[in-house]
Amino acid sequence: MISLAGRDIQHAWGKFVFTGVGLGLLIGVTLTMAGVYRGMVDDAKVLLDNSGADLWVVQKDTLGPYAESSSIYDDIWRGVRSIPGVARVANVTYLTMQVQQGERDVRAMVTGVTAGEPGLPGWPPQLVAGRQITRGHYEAVADIASGFQLGDRIQIRRNEYTVVGLTRRMVSSSGDPMIFIPLRDAQEAQFLKDNDAIRQQRRRTSENPAFNRPGVPGLLDAVIASQSTNASVNAVLVQIKPGQNAQTIAESIRRWKRLTVYTRSQMEEILVGKLIATSSKQIGMFLVILAIVSAAIVAFIIYTLTLGKIREIAVLKLIGTRNRTIAGLIMQQAIALGVIGFVVGKITATLWAPVFPKYVLLQPLDSVIGFITVIIICVLASIIAIRAALKVDPAEAIGG
Repeated sequence: MISLAGRDIQHAWGKFVFTGVGLGLLIGVTLTMAGVYRGMVDDAKVLLDNSGADLWVVQKDTLGPYAESSSIYDDIWRGVRSIPGVARVANVTYLTMQVQQGERDVRAMVTGVTAGEPGLPGWPPQLVAGRQITRGHYEAVADIASGFQLGDRIQIRRNEYTVVGLTRRMVSSSGDPMIFIPLRDAQEAQFLKDNDAIRQQRRRTSENPAFNRPGVPGLLDAVIASQSTNASVNAVLVQIKPGQNAQTIAESIRRWKRLTVYTRSQMEEILVGKLIATSSKQIGMFLVILAIVSAAIVAFIIYTLTLGKIREIAVLKLIGTRNRTIAGLIMQQAIALGVIGFVVGKITATLWAPVFPKYVLLQPLDSVIGFITVIIICVLASIIAIRAALKVDPAEAIGG
């Protein structure tokens, strides 16, 4: 039996290979988009893992500190620490901003960590170079994705910091590299107003009769001093003792401290289910569109190649070849095109994933699902060409 697929590939191998490469690039984009979504989910989970927290204590009725802004007093940690079952607590601040180094700037999440030994909640769990922060001011630990090196001087708001340590895969839920600085510096960067705003606030306070009472000396100075202090953090990270139930401790904090508390599972639901929900829907739409475009390309190419073999198909019918055999031969050609495309797409996605701006996580299961989907698309796309082939009149083999 003549192999229609094999003979056609031999005679038109150039067109077939180039078509497979073009389809492969499209499949590579599809695999990359799926990898981007997987990377976003992994970034969210890595952020929670690296925080070292079992519970997140945030401002009441907010989704902080990652999905929404949250501001609580920085002395709340003392009351949280007294709750039975709590092992360690630490204040933390998060601020996504542009960090400058000379003429270049980097989008990063600046994280303020509480002074103390490494291992406290919020601290980077491990370094790839350098050391942890040991001073109370003007030192920083940066993720290597920021491009900073040991000894670099970086500008955060009005202060300059020296990079003393480097870490890896410390990123925000949006993939921005994290930069760790002392908590007091981070509070100043996030909550302290600029000099002009401070001067204007002091002028307005001094002109307010309520704070300028003759019988209460020092009241004005006290009010101005309170306006210049930074007594807020974004969250309190809590580690619980082994064997304790996180949900029970969270309920105790909610009841006694009148704050919102999230467990690990709840915080993961916020990040994955709410923060990146819109992005996941967009990526899903792109995947559907790319699948439709891929099916259209395969259908067009197979249909075109089939129309170019009308005489050959008529000859096969004339000698008694069954319709099922002809349909199988055309389907083989479509599947061969899909296999070539998937191999090219998989190789392409693997090569450009490391240099992609977003973190791309290519999982084996996604590749398996992608391969099965490509084969199904190719089989369905070949139906149009099969219908055209089955309508061929055997008399065309004589009349041509």
